[in-house]
Amino acid sequence: MTATGFDYVITRTLEAPVEQVWAAWTRADQYGQWASAEEVVLDVRPGGAWSSVMVIPGGTRVPLSGRYTEVVENKRLVIGMSVPGREELVLMTADLAADGDHTRITLSQTLESAEERDQSEYGSNMLLDGLTAFLAAT
Repeated sequence: MTATGFDYVITRTLEAPVEQVWAAWTRADQYGQWASAEEVVLDVRPGGAWSSVMVIPGGTRVPLSGRYTEVVENKRLVIGMSVPGREELVLMTADLAADGDHTRITLSQTLESAEERDQSEYGSNMLLDGLTAFLAAT
């Protein structure tokens, strides 16, 4: 079943060039720093697998995995996440656009329920907050 009807789109302008933002999303050492993740493995190519263990506030460790379905360097990542009980991956798209020395990033997803959308949108905002802080410190 394809998810329909419960979308979110978040757009932010990051104070870093697109190549730096791309590296933050695609290099395991950088991704782990800003995404609060450990044991990060990224095979950034169409069909390539990724996995990590997210460490959420309070110390709970959440193993995550999936694969990339689309990769266009410095422009687009479509990241699929495996969800227990589902055959299809849950997809998130990250679109990047250079804007001078800045990067406009747009995260979007379509989910199966309003509750899933709200949870995913919250998590994506947390990711972008971490990415913004990481880029500001580098």
